[in-house]
Amino acid sequence: MGGGYFSNAGVFLINAVFGLYIFAVLLRFLFQLVRADFYNPLCQAIVTVTNPTLRPLRRYIPAFRGIDSASVVLLLALQLFNTLLVLMVVGVSPRPAGLLVITLAELMSKTVWAFLGAVIIQVILSWVGSGGYNPVASVVQALADPVSRPARRLVPPLGGLDFSPMVVIVVLQLVLMLAVAPLRDLGAALL
Repeated sequence: MGGGYFSNAGVFLINAVFGLYIFAVLLRFLFQLVRADFYNPLCQAIVTVTNPTLRPLRRYIPAFRGIDSASVVLLLALQLFNTLLVLMVVGVSPRPAGLLVITLAELMSKTVWAFLGAVIIQVILSWVGSGGYNPVASVVQALADPVSRPARRLVPPLGGLDFSPMVVIVVLQLVLMLAVAPLRDLGAALL
């Protein structure tokens, strides 16, 4: 009866430790993709945390068309190892195809949540922002803009209120429900 508690605790610890680092590498990749200001203190902190693993990889894995391939490989490897450890803790012996599909679904989920978080933080900062320069606000805006810009064109401000973040949140939630969840289910079926 106590085995379930220990496996739950193990899954939590694995996801917490790997999840934080995967999220840091994902943010670094996304910040490069959206061309965020890397002289920003938040970006500098993420660079400092991720450099020890990315710098050696970059010697062997070159960038491809402006995309940091080393970050992508590191993200896939970390998430694959995270998923493998979790499955082993819960007593599942995974097949490679299922493991790969679940890994991709988890990375998609984390990416969507990063954009969701950026949009929500941007909305909150717009309510409480002092109007001065905030290093976090500029990075959040750089991350939220690629998903917010199309929604702003679709839903113009009404009476001075911007409803485009609600559209973005709804669309990103639909992506989680209609793309990520079926992919995760497919991976589970392939295990």
